[in-house]
Amino acid sequence: MTEFSANLGFLWAELSLPDAIRAAARAGFHAVECHWPYDTPAADVLAALDETGLVMLGLNTVRGNAGENGLAALTGREGEARAAIDQALDYAVATGTKAVHVMAGFAQDDVARATFIDNLAYACAQARPLGITILIEPLNSYDAPGYFLQTSQQALGIISAVNQPELKLMFDCYHIQIMEGDLTRRLQKCLPVIGHIQFASVPERGDPTLGEINYRHIFAQIAQMGYAAPLGAEYKPDGPTEPTLGWLGW
Repeated sequence: MTEFSANLGFLWAELSLPDAIRAAARAGFHAVECHWPYDTPAADVLAALDETGLVMLGLNTVRGNAGENGLAALTGREGEARAAIDQALDYAVATGTKAVHVMAGFAQDDVARATFIDNLAYACAQARPLGITILIEPLNSYDAPGYFLQTSQQALGIISAVNQPELKLMFDCYHIQIMEGDLTRRLQKCLPVIGHIQFASVPERGDPTLGEINYRHIFAQIAQMGYAAPLGAEYKPDGPTEPTLGWLGW
C-alpha cells in the first residue's frame, strides 16, 4: 500500500505544528513535512514526533523579505542565502528532519543560474556530514510568476551541474502538471534524481479526488516504478482537513 506524508503547511494549518503532527498521526499518515517551522521550538516538534512515531521528511529555507520566495538564486544575496541554508540544516538536525528544500527565489537574470548552483554546492557540502538531502522544486508560473526554477528539465540541468549526491528533485505533481503535463513519463525520466514526490489536484490545489489528474493511476504508476517513500499531500483543504481525507488508503 502506498504511504503518505501530511504537509502541515496546508493540512491542519489552524493548529500549532506539534498538534498538527498529532492530528496527522491520528488520521493515519506515515510521515509529515512542513514549510517554515522556525517560530516553533525544535524541541516541541521533536517531542511530538517522538510521541507519535512519525518522521519529518522535509522543511523549507526561509523566503527572505516580504514578497520574496527564497534567496538561493539571488545574486548579491549569497550571505543571506547561506545563512538560511545553515538555519534550515540546524533545525533539521534538531528535529531529525530528512531533507531541506532550498528555495531559489524570484530571479530571471543571466547570472541567477550560476548563483543558484554555487549556493546549492554550499548546501550539499554542509548537508553531507549530516546525512541530510537537499531538494530543489520547480514552481509553476501562475502561482509563483518570476520564480527562477519552473520546469523539471531546468531542475535536471541544475542537478547535473552541481553533481553532488545530496542534491535531489522535489517532484510536485501539481506544479509539473501545470507547466509540463505528461506526468507518468516525466516521473520515469526524473526518477533517478527524485528525492520526494508531492501532489495536489489541478487546477484547484485541493485533495486528490478533485480536478484533472487521475491520482489513483499516478500513485499506481509510482509504485510500479519502485518508488516506495511516502508521497507528500501538499494540498489546500476547502475547510477542515479531516473531511478531505477519503483518499487515504488508495
